[in-house]
Amino acid sequence: MRRQRFSSYELETGCSVEATLEVIGGKWKGVILYHLITSGTLRFSEIQRLTPKLSPRILTAQLRELESDGVIARKVYPVVPPKVEYSLTAAGQSLKPLILAMQRWGDEHLVRIDAPLGRKLKPQKQTDKG
Repeated sequence: MRRQRFSSYELETGCSVEATLEVIGGKWKGVILYHLITSGTLRFSEIQRLTPKLSPRILTAQLRELESDGVIARKVYPVVPPKVEYSLTAAGQSLKPLILAMQRWGDEHLVRIDAPLGRKLKPQKQTDKG
């Protein structure tokens, strides 16, 4: 696991939110996790294809951080050329509701602000009870 930012965390002050953001924060980690959640086990080149704006160097760094935080597992196959697969660990699977909620919120936000979209998002119908 990566070095923690603080020697101790105060749960009452929101530090647990900061601890979560230390693991999934940044421009690409959430996107990488989203693709592993929705697609399952992926090879490096598949993740790169799904995130074309992400350079191989940054992808490697983000994958290493997620692996060191215990969120993803890296499996290397002893073949030539080398084959490496990435998958979610149990800790990574536990992030699924959070990542999918972030994706839904982002979809709704983009529709709300009338952002230019490459594909049209359909806002989910909300049901009022009562």
